[in-house]
Amino acid sequence: MSQSFSELQLSPNLARAIAEMGYESMTPIQAQAIPVVLQGRDVMGAAQTGTGKTAAFSLPLLQRMLKHENASTSPARHPVRALVLLPTRELADQVADQVKQYAKYTQLRSTVVFGGMDMKPQTAELKKGVEVLVATPGRLLDHIEAKNCVLNQVEYVVLDEADRMLDIGFLPDLQRILSYLPKNRTTLLFSATFSPEIKRLASSYLQDPITIEVARSNATASTVEQHFYRVDDDDKRAVLRQIVRERGVTQAFVFVNSKLGCARLARSLERDGLKTTALHGDKSQDERLKALDAFKQGQVDLLVCTDVAARGLDIKDVPAVFNFDIPFNAEDYVHRIGRTGRAGASGLAVSFVSGKDTRLMADIEKLIGKKFELEAVELEADRKPTGRFNDGQRAWREGGGEGDRDQRDIRAARESRTARGSAEERRQPRAPRVPADPLFDRPYEPSPAGDAKPDWEAASPKPASRLSPNIKTRKKVPALFKSTPPTEG
Repeated sequence: MSQSFSELQLSPNLARAIAEMGYESMTPIQAQAIPVVLQGRDVMGAAQTGTGKTAAFSLPLLQRMLKHENASTSPARHPVRALVLLPTRELADQVADQVKQYAKYTQLRSTVVFGGMDMKPQTAELKKGVEVLVATPGRLLDHIEAKNCVLNQVEYVVLDEADRMLDIGFLPDLQRILSYLPKNRTTLLFSATFSPEIKRLASSYLQDPITIEVARSNATASTVEQHFYRVDDDDKRAVLRQIVRERGVTQAFVFVNSKLGCARLARSLERDGLKTTALHGDKSQDERLKALDAFKQGQVDLLVCTDVAARGLDIKDVPAVFNFDIPFNAEDYVHRIGRTGRAGASGLAVSFVSGKDTRLMADIEKLIGKKFELEAVELEADRKPTGRFNDGQRAWREGGGEGDRDQRDIRAARESRTARGSAEERRQPRAPRVPADPLFDRPYEPSPAGDAKPDWEAASPKPASRLSPNIKTRKKVPALFKSTPPTEG
């Protein structure tokens, strides 16, 4: 049986804010985590993505910090008391916005700092004093080194998406940040996935933690309809367009594995007539925020993105998620499809599996403990053209549809290659003709029978010379010699 937020006995100011946001019944992770955090205990919370983990740690922390609220303008009266660390800029901006909405009727201040933006406005906010600081690790270290914020009075630390925060890429920065904090503090870890290695690593930062798992670890929401289609790499874009058209998908996330592939796919889909924008790490922070805002406002149909948008983004009523590329990390699949089917709504998750993705799909099945069947998909036959177009033969005829346009492009490319090949053959020089030899062209004729020996046996061998061919003989010249007179006897 679901519990109501009115049973928590929150302060009137917090209760008023969450009532205006439409919060009535608590999700399972909220019902179990909020009372424990109100007691000041350390928590490791694992729940499916989209179940309200942000409210599960924000509301009890704000309730406990109300004893420090004051209307003073002095920055010294507003030290940082709660630190929320997140792995991505978009998630940090989203959590900071929710915390600000929860605390808008209180005197507690909050701000967010993340990379990709100018530090000067962030520094000005920190100098005014804030109780709740939402940050990404890299930019927070920049402000600490610049002495823009002091963390010696922090009472609460939250690691949202903790499995990624404790990953090898963030662990050194995280250890440096924790070294600036008081040892006597409350630490909360929340994520959708916890591996055994991450649990052992996280236990070193918590003191006697309470583990809350409202669902099986690494499980996906039951409201999400999951399909795996066997598709060749060259056909993925066409299958994507076909499914969007057949299912009547109005908005969807399209996940790819690389930044370059993300940009190329977004341009291709834009040329196909779909309202598309790209979101990846090579874009500036201003471009990333504008792309997200356009998607939230419904100005964009497809948000083609990398895994920077896979975690924590809460965009309501997104009907579908497409895995254009199967993720290299199986846990990222859980986070990707968690962008749809949020807060109990239904959703669709479609994954395209090529021949090289078999092992990655097996990793996903092992992680979530469920076997999927690869489905075959047939591309529709090209639709007949409509309108009037030139068929490439200097003649106009009725047509002009999308399918026929693709066929004309293919035919024109094929004819161009054929013509280019013929021209190259004409330009190549011809090989010279070899003159005919009547002796070799004549067929074989056997020699007449007889006692005549072959030439190699009849020929007399030359007498072998005793002198080396390298020794020259002396030239004979005429000479006079004096004769010896005869002797008398």
